[in-house]
Amino acid sequence: MNNAPILLVEDEQHIAQGLIFNLRQEGYLVTHVENGEDALIELNRKTFALIILDRMLPDGLDGLEVCRRIRALDPQLPILMLTAMGREQDRIDGLSEGADDYLSKPFNLSELLLRVHGMLRRSAWYRTPARLERSYSFGASQIDLDSGEAKNQESHFQLTELELRMLKLFFSHEGEVLSRAYLLRAVWGMAPDTETRTLDNFIVRLRKYFEKNPARPRHFVTVRGQGYVFYKKP
Repeated sequence: MNNAPILLVEDEQHIAQGLIFNLRQEGYLVTHVENGEDALIELNRKTFALIILDRMLPDGLDGLEVCRRIRALDPQLPILMLTAMGREQDRIDGLSEGADDYLSKPFNLSELLLRVHGMLRRSAWYRTPARLERSYSFGASQIDLDSGEAKNQESHFQLTELELRMLKLFFSHEGEVLSRAYLLRAVWGMAPDTETRTLDNFIVRLRKYFEKNPARPRHFVTVRGQGYVFYKKP
C-alpha cells in the first residue's frame, strides 16, 4: 500500500528517527508520537492503516493499555508491537491484548519493513468482500465472517483481522492438518523457516475464546510434529 498512513508510537528518539526515515523512504506517511495519550489523540483525529506500537511507554499509559483501547475502537486495525522485553509471557500478553504481530528489540530493519508490508497487504485483502458464507457455527460458538463479531457460551466479543483470517483458513480446511509453515505463510506472509512463537500464541488465543477447556482443546488440536487441525464436531 503506497502512501499508507502509519502511526508510530515510540519514545526512544534514535529508534523513532531511524524508523521514520526508512518508512518514509518506502512511501509510507508516518505520524510519530512518544506516549500513549498522544497516540489515542491521533487515533481520534486521523485514520491510520497500521500502528507500530512500543510495549514500554512513559507517562503511565503503556503499550498494552494503548493496544487494549485501540481494539475497543477498531478491532481490525493492524498493530505491530515492538519491545525490549524478550520473555515469552511478554509476547503472550501483547498478543492477548490484540497485537497482530510482535518484534523484539533490537530488530532487523529489513524484517520490520517486510512485516509492515505484509500486514498492510493482508489488511487490504481482508477489506475486500470475500465469497464466503456470512456466519460459521461450531460447538457453542458463532462467528460473523464479515464483521468479525463472535460469541461463545459466555460472552460476545470482536475478533481482530488476523484472528479472523486464521479462523477462515481453519474453517475452509476443516479436518485437515495445516502445517506451521503453511499458516505462517498464509496468515503472516512469513518464510516457512521463520523462528517465531506468534503462531503458537494465536492458537492459545483461539482456544481461550472457543474451547470449553483450553487446556484440553477439542476444536483446535495440535498434531505433534505436523501442525494444527480444526474439528467442527470433536
